[in-house]
Amino acid sequence: MSWEPRPVPEISPETAPYWAAAAEGRLLLCECQDCDLQYYYPRARCPDCLSGNVEWIDAAGTGTVYAYTATEIVSGWPEEHLPLVLAYVELDEGPRMLTDVVDCGPDEVEVGSSVEVTFVDTDDPDVAIPVFELRR
Repeated sequence: MSWEPRPVPEISPETAPYWAAAAEGRLLLCECQDCDLQYYYPRARCPDCLSGNVEWIDAAGTGTVYAYTATEIVSGWPEEHLPLVLAYVELDEGPRMLTDVVDCGPDEVEVGSSVEVTFVDTDDPDVAIPVFELRR
């Protein structure tokens, strides 16, 4: 799946492993080795206990739609990719991530819909964006 002009996120040393894994088709989460919390968005310190003892783990890449909305107008967004379905997806591991659900209409999405990750290429071959598709 390729999509121009999908913006390329700013890569920091803290998030570089996350984006590199996405470019390989893998979704990573962080796991605190002190309190066992698995969390998203990637960051070096646990958001619960503030420990820096954090490791990357592979996520299953599956989950359910926790909440969603759709919009018909997004400035600069390719018209052929509208309406845009934005969703909070609750991953099977527990964390929720804000993402978009692709290749479907808003009338096909429901709270509780089962989804799986896919990746959208960017201009940078070392960066891909995780998005989700409905599991059919």
